[in-house]
Amino acid sequence: MFVTKKDLSEMLFKYINRTINLRALVDWAEEMIKEADFEEGSFDLIRNILARIGLADVREFGLTWDDCYDFLHKLGYDIKVELLEV
Repeated sequence: MFVTKKDLSEMLFKYINRTINLRALVDWAEEMIKEADFEEGSFDLIRNILARIGLADVREFGLTWDDCYDFLHKLGYDIKVELLEV
């Protein structure tokens, strides 16, 4: 397996949009830490974000909106939130 900044961003985006839950995101991050290689030139960034996500199921760490925003910004993305009436 190989993880890029784009892969990590897509998983965070899925979590933010509730396509996956926290448990699925944490499980994926833990698996990637154990098994995957990381995009060249971004090894430390990807590893650090995955490690932090891997702890998100521990109450003391959690995963806030600000965490996700900061991670995505570090990965090269800006976030725009839209409010849609349902």
